Amino acid sequence: MKFTCYKDTIIKAINSVVKAVASKTTMPILEGILIQTNDNEIKLTTYDLEIGIEYIMECNVIEQGSTVVNAIMFSEIIRKLPDTEIKISLNDKNLLEIECEGSHYKLATMNPDEFPELPKIEVENSIELEQNTLKNMIRKTIFAVSTEENRPIFTGCLFETENNKLNLVAVDGFRLALRSVYLSQKTNDFNAVIPGKTLNEVNKILSDSFDTVKIGISKNQALFEMDKCKIVTRVLDGEFLNYKSVIPTNWETRIKVNKNNLQDCFERISLISSSSIEKEKKYPVKVNVEIGKVTISCTNQTGDAKEELFVSTEGKNVECGFNPKYFLDALKSIDDEDVNVEFGTSISPCLIKSVENNDYVYMILPIRLRED
Repeated sequence: MKFTCYKDTIIKAINSVVKAVASKTTMPILEGILIQTNDNEIKLTTYDLEIGIEYIMECNVIEQGSTVVNAIMFSEIIRKLPDTEIKISLNDKNLLEIECEGSHYKLATMNPDEFPELPKIEVENSIELEQNTLKNMIRKTIFAVSTEENRPIFTGCLFETENNKLNLVAVDGFRLALRSVYLSQKTNDFNAVIPGKTLNEVNKILSDSFDTVKIGISKNQALFEMDKCKIVTRVLDGEFLNYKSVIPTNWETRIKVNKNNLQDCFERISLISSSSIEKEKKYPVKVNVEIGKVTISCTNQTGDAKEELFVSTEGKNVECGFNPKYFLDALKSIDDEDVNVEFGTSISPCLIKSVENNDYVYMILPIRLRED
């Protein structure tokens, strides 16, 4: 095997696949990158038995071949080489030689025949959409995916198609994020829960372009296909939350507010809320809605803070407590100038919704306020 390529080309490929390298494994082969030549293309593959990534890049192939090299060592050496052409070859002692200007490295390799094949997916349902659309939807829901392994199904994001609309839903037991988009092509109704870890990597590889990404779903695997890259992942087992049944359909109080103004208030209040001397205690932020005004406040041993916003209000006065991080995560993901915030009682979920359409909903559970 022998080929030449430019540093920026191979770095882009390495960055795309390196996140599927196993970090803790009893199989050293999974700590490697499989390098395979095919005419004037190189395919890099990594696989940790949960997520597998293939990336194809064009280069000047002089001799065909394949090998497996330790991913961390290979990527770090390439990363630190000069920004010019790199020559990579496999010598007769099965050492991978990397040459660039005055630099010359030799790395031990592993047998490519021992590298496990990525699962062959029998696609049962598929959709296509623009990469920038999927990237946007993932970014605006992924923060609500659970990190608690005791409820594995919530560590993923629900992909649901119904009536030609794609819904992405994430929930962690305290909040819910829902983003929707209508699909341009007719598709079957289906659903699958994709691991959050996979979606974080998919999001990094997706481009902010109108190029398409194809998503294929089988019984227990999912496939994301882009121009030069293919990502294979398992689908999480189990029943996802029936999210439609937990999103309130009625409200007692609703405010219409400038999103940036509300976000700024929560960010300032969070300085007090998160700086308690008693680290083990969690102090909620109090949200009080009165006619034409919302007051956001927090008091703890560090001090106290209060913010007032004049807003458009409908319905009853209400007072609730919330974790400010949940509000901020939702507000930071919204591009609209104004949002509606809907409240029920002091112990009912709060909804943040678009004023203009219904392409997103964020639901946040309140924290019970202590009696003064």
